[in-house]
Order: sequence, then structure tokens, then C-alpha cells
Amino acid sequence: MTDVFKATELQSSQFSEELLAPPTATPLAGDIVVRDCSYLADDARGIYSGSWESEPGEARWEFLDRGEVITVVEGSMTVAQDGADPVKLVPGDTAYFPVGWTGVWTVHEKLRKIYVVYTA
Repeated sequence: MTDVFKATELQSSQFSEELLAPPTATPLAGDIVVRDCSYLADDARGIYSGSWESEPGEARWEFLDRGEVITVVEGSMTVAQDGADPVKLVPGDTAYFPVGWTGVWTVHEKLRKIYVVYTA
């Protein structure tokens, strides 16, 4: 069976909303509202996928026991891995955060991404 979703056609009301908080990430200044619409949660295989939104803000991310691949659908953000130059991501960009990646994500404008998370 093939499941298909159209991340660009989702409405924000289809997402569950919460404040960004550990263990996902730690906001560096104030609250950051995030939204998630999960499509796949396969605990047996340790793989999860969906679409995620974030309001602007800056947060520290530590991928210590999981990795993530994302594709930006709308908005923009800068990711700055510890010890490396920052990289700006815009719609159409895909980024890979391997297990062990640590750094800061700065969301400049409301961001929507498609994600695939895998556990180590």
C-alpha cells in the first residue's frame, strides 16, 4: 500500500499545536508555538514522518538518539551546527541532521517542513 499526503494542501487546523520544549528542542528566548501533523509512526522500526510548522524563534536542537531528514515547504530558517558555518534553508531545500548533530535553528518566518525522523 502506498500512502500519499500533500503537505502543501494541509490547513494549520489539521495540526496539533503545542509549545516547543525539551526533549525535542530548547527555545533560547521565549515560547515558540509549533504544530505537527503526523502521517507515519512505526515504533517497531523507529521511523516517524509528517509535516511540522513553527512560528519564528530560535532554539537549540540536539539529535542525540535520533536523526532527521527535512524538506522545507514554506518559510525559511537558518541552521547552525556547532562549530560550522550557518546554512539558510528556503522552500525546496532538503537537509539531513544525523544522529549526533547539535546546534541552533533560527526560524525567520512561519516555517512548514516535511520530516522523516529515525531512531538510532
